Amino acid sequence: MIHCKAAVTDGNGQFSIKEISVADPTGDEILVKIMAAGICHTDWDAQFWGKPLILGHEGAGIVVKTAEKVTALAIGDKVMLNWAIPCYQCFQCQLGNQHLCEPNSAVTAGNKRSGGHATYENTTCEGKPIERAFSLGTMAEYTLVREAACVKIHVEMPYPSAAIVGCGVMTGYGSVVHAAQVKTGSSVVVLGTGGVGLNVIQAARIAGAQKIIAIDVNPGRLEIAATYGATHFLLADKNDTGLLLMAQKVRELTQGRGADYAFECTAIPALGAAPLSMIRHGGMAVQVSGIEQEITIDMNLFEWDKVYINPLYGKTKPQIDFPILQDLYASGALKLDEMITSTYPLEKLGEAFHDMHAGKNAKGVIEFVD
Repeated sequence: MIHCKAAVTDGNGQFSIKEISVADPTGDEILVKIMAAGICHTDWDAQFWGKPLILGHEGAGIVVKTAEKVTALAIGDKVMLNWAIPCYQCFQCQLGNQHLCEPNSAVTAGNKRSGGHATYENTTCEGKPIERAFSLGTMAEYTLVREAACVKIHVEMPYPSAAIVGCGVMTGYGSVVHAAQVKTGSSVVVLGTGGVGLNVIQAARIAGAQKIIAIDVNPGRLEIAATYGATHFLLADKNDTGLLLMAQKVRELTQGRGADYAFECTAIPALGAAPLSMIRHGGMAVQVSGIEQEITIDMNLFEWDKVYINPLYGKTKPQIDFPILQDLYASGALKLDEMITSTYPLEKLGEAFHDMHAGKNAKGVIEFVD
């Protein structure tokens, strides 16, 4: 049993730093000493999910204990974590859709907010079992996870850079490469150039897109987008309903017909239909940011032969894709170090959330120091 600090929410909009107790691993579990945890809007939202949780779903660290059924990892291995933890046995896993694993309640309707494949008696707070967000709970000094939640780090990379791969980087990259299958020489529009949008931009560059049009209301973020591969920049107006004026400018940049692909990365429900207005006939719109609210779409926007997809986690297979991303990072093609604007100790999580909402950071990271 290990006693350590963690960021714990009451589920009603508040969090505090508390002591938790983490049991030794059993079965296929691994005890990981967390070295860095990414900060995401989902972590903020988790405070309002109506139940106590250990926050955090992006992380990297060191394996410190393993149980008897662990086969691919050993004590001392450096690992990055993923939140869509596959069982490899269910209907969806057998089809190759590991990101849609049916027993994983992180992606199953009715319990989308914690994560499956785990009991919670192995982690307690104030004497009571407590869940870990998405079965990870990375905003803690230690966490207990299944082996399937870990991918070994095989290249030299700082822990903060490794930590952010597990959600925003993988979602952006996978949405481009796996979900949309962006083609070399194509034109791409990216709505919103925050952390996820920047990863869509650099994935489009890696995929060989010729024209990458970045759209944002923040001119500073558009400047950052240039360093990740954007070729054209449109400053949006918050009063531009549905970004229809931006759609006209996109057509002007694409021979009057619209882009081949458009990716929505703002998480603003009112912009859920916006990518449809920016693509050509037969083009593809991709909803990346995870809008879950009810929205209204003018069916004229689908004319003609347009496709709108809503992929989860970029259709990721972590055990295959995370090593690829590591290699892209090692080659210099995937920018991760540059994306981390600020790091914080766990005790300054409140400040980190404030900076995130203020748009100060491309990506903020909680860093645990030995």
